[in-house]
Amino acid sequence: VQLQASGGGLVQTGDSLRLSCAASGRTLSNYAMGWFRQAPGKERVFVAALIWSGGSPFYADSVKGRFTISKDDAKNTVYLQMSSLKPEDTAIYYCAALFIRVPHTITWSPERWDYWGQGTQVTVSS
Repeated sequence: VQLQASGGGLVQTGDSLRLSCAASGRTLSNYAMGWFRQAPGKERVFVAALIWSGGSPFYADSVKGRFTISKDDAKNTVYLQMSSLKPEDTAIYYCAALFIRVPHTITWSPERWDYWGQGTQVTVSS
């Protein structure tokens, strides 16, 4: 699976931004798609994910209620709509794909995800 992320940028506190991740190379019906982020000097952490075949999305507590993950089946693209952005949301955002090994189950551990996009920088100024 090849992943191409886009949509990052410099915004102000309270602004919104939408990230996109286009997938190619494989059908996604057996995959989950997710977003992770890595702030300077910190580890990469889980942000949000969804299972392509359906079900409720998953969110980290830090973004719940502000971020929304969604997908477009026709475009093989997953989105991360980010609202009410805060300076602490500043990070490089990565999209990733996880082969679903246990039905309806994902992992929040980035090292267990199978494919990664190149990352897109999101900077939120105060």
